[in-house]
Amino acid sequence: MRDLKNVQPLADFDWNAVGEQEFNYSAEQNKEMTEAYDRTFNQIGDQQVVEGVIVAKDNREVIVNIGFKSDGVIPLSEFRYNPDLKVGDKIEVFVVQKEDAGGQLILSHKNARILKSWDRVNEAFDSQEIINGYVKSRTKGGLIVDVFGIEAFLPGSQIDVKPIRDYDVFVDKVMEFKVVKINHEYKNVVVSHKALIEDEIEAQKAEIIARLEKGQVLEGIVKNITSYGVFIDLGGVDGLIHITDLSWGRINHPNEIVQLDEKIKVVILDFDETKKRIALGLKQLTPHPWDGLDADLKVGDRTKGKVVVLADYGAFVELVPGVEGLIHVTEMSWSQHLRTAHDFLKIGDEVEAVVLTLDREERKMSLGIKQLIPDPWTNISEKYPVGSKHTATVRHFTNFGIFVELEEGVDGLIHISDLSWSKKIKHPAEFAKVGQTLEVVVLEVDADNRRLSLGHKQLEENPWDVFESIFTLNSIHEGTVMNVNEKGGAVISLPYGVEGFAPKSHLQKEDKTIAKGDEKLQFKVIEFSKENKKIVVSHLRTWQAEEPKKDEKNESSAMKKINEGLEKTTLGDLEVLATLKEEMEKNEK
Repeated sequence: MRDLKNVQPLADFDWNAVGEQEFNYSAEQNKEMTEAYDRTFNQIGDQQVVEGVIVAKDNREVIVNIGFKSDGVIPLSEFRYNPDLKVGDKIEVFVVQKEDAGGQLILSHKNARILKSWDRVNEAFDSQEIINGYVKSRTKGGLIVDVFGIEAFLPGSQIDVKPIRDYDVFVDKVMEFKVVKINHEYKNVVVSHKALIEDEIEAQKAEIIARLEKGQVLEGIVKNITSYGVFIDLGGVDGLIHITDLSWGRINHPNEIVQLDEKIKVVILDFDETKKRIALGLKQLTPHPWDGLDADLKVGDRTKGKVVVLADYGAFVELVPGVEGLIHVTEMSWSQHLRTAHDFLKIGDEVEAVVLTLDREERKMSLGIKQLIPDPWTNISEKYPVGSKHTATVRHFTNFGIFVELEEGVDGLIHISDLSWSKKIKHPAEFAKVGQTLEVVVLEVDADNRRLSLGHKQLEENPWDVFESIFTLNSIHEGTVMNVNEKGGAVISLPYGVEGFAPKSHLQKEDKTIAKGDEKLQFKVIEFSKENKKIVVSHLRTWQAEEPKKDEKNESSAMKKINEGLEKTTLGDLEVLATLKEEMEKNEK
């Protein structure tokens, strides 16, 4: 190698002639040389996207060669999405200006990405390509991701297969994504990182499920807790413990049994290879409480427990955790009235009850609390003998009578006809009110069917026995016209609180007018029926003579016709009749 340090200039070299030398080229030669020089550079224009190569890089800038006579400078911040950027990488750039005032080439990688981003995004969506994105910031419900220069949305539910509590740890990170949704109208792009994980998990799930067996005990980590159950991570595949499979006893929420990130053992109850679903159990790892129930417990025994569930129809009482018995509302009181279990018990009450039914195989038990007190219908005939008088409370009405309660569990019926001797009652509600007390007399006792027939009017003597001697036929009494019916007649208020009835034709007064309401007049009794409690009166008969009855008229008319007929009967007819009479007498003998 030559010693370049000791090179000496030529002694006869004319330095003054440098730059002054003229080259004599023809016009054609100059043109050819100019074209050859221009061909050494790319032909580019402003506002154009071209490909460039990174030739240098520092902490602030990236130098890019696009084959032009000068290189462009791009801020490193435009490459935050790609932390692995290095010298020699090919990138797309947008030519902002070929030469600025200083002759510098101005390039932008960001603008190039934006121009071609939608094409890239659509391609990635159609092919389900895995792309890189830069997480720029956090937003409501998720993260903002830079994808090809477009701000895409990453929902919180699509970050990972497990719930993410802190989104901030992902900001300023480059992650892999799949484009899962594009809204061209609003220029919205949704990406998912979870989809990539799920693809891997699906393969793991298939492998894990293939090895599963019912009854197998596995160890897992509590991944998520919901109101209906707990999700357990079994090492790549999730299983669900339903709230009913967490404990033999009743619980209000799964967090009473397990906590997040807790490591527990579970048993496989069932699994679906097609749907990749696994049903797990926790309580099944402990003995069933029914198996430990006192073997001596039998029907008729007394037991104690706590009310855990309350409904209108009854209450569930927990004897020990996992062992419950039902007290139906009908077994809470001897009363026959419709009531709900809320009237007797509340959740948390400690109660004593009697075992009514017990099925250890079906694990069912029914209880009763009314059995702790004597049945009020026991010896009912002795407590309420026929003819005895008592005080009862009105409970409800029917069209035919009033149901009253003599004591808790003992009801009786007062028929509408046994309410009053004298008043005509259309509906029992006219006579009494619910909650009112009434004096009653026991008329009939049916212990087998738990029925009591009661009366109220029987507390008094039958006034109709007296009325029979007062309101005799043709007797006259003062009465007040009450309710006037234009067609039928009127109700007449008579002495002693008795009501009678006057037909409309019998309301006529001497001046030929018809009596009106609230008028006081004299009335004659024209009909009296003690059995039907009926009195028919007439004002007309008090001033007008009684006309012959229709029957009498008909009888006299009939007799007249008979006599006329006899007069017309011939002697021959009489002989035939006499002969017929003799034959009948002989037959009788």
